[in-house]
Amino acid sequence: MIIRWLIVLFTLASFDNLDAHPLRLSLCEIEYTSSTKLISIHLKLFLTDVNEALVFNPKSNELAFCQPNESVKANQLLLNYINRFFYLKVNGEKMSLKIKQKRLSGDGENTALWVYFELSQPVILKSLEIKNNVFTDLFFDQNNIVYIHLDEESKSIMLNKKTAIHKLEI
Repeated sequence: MIIRWLIVLFTLASFDNLDAHPLRLSLCEIEYTSSTKLISIHLKLFLTDVNEALVFNPKSNELAFCQPNESVKANQLLLNYINRFFYLKVNGEKMSLKIKQKRLSGDGENTALWVYFELSQPVILKSLEIKNNVFTDLFFDQNNIVYIHLDEESKSIMLNKKTAIHKLEI
């Protein structure tokens, strides 16, 4: 019995130098305000995941998002990727996304790229369909948290490879 515990302790100690697997997560906030008839989408993506998806190197500085030397192709590559794995349908109609603004927050491995979209919604909101399976093509354990704020009501959902789409009737 003591031998088994010693083997277990030795095995655990030998894993001490290995890096822990990072948490695979993105965050999306969708907000609709009926007084302004505006939908805003805020997508928070880890920069290492973005670089892995776009240039196949998580530590790459090739695209240099939000830096003075940002690549001229950075926005288009990012938008192409997002459009493959993320959409918002309003009243059954898929909305066209255009990047309004980007910003970086955090540092090192925890650097996040925030991507903002704004959509005018002049007609009454009856339904929302959200697809968010960003990075599920890269990571089997990717989870994407979506917060939905409709005027005074809020809801949160978790989307992933198995459940990539959520429909909300209003």
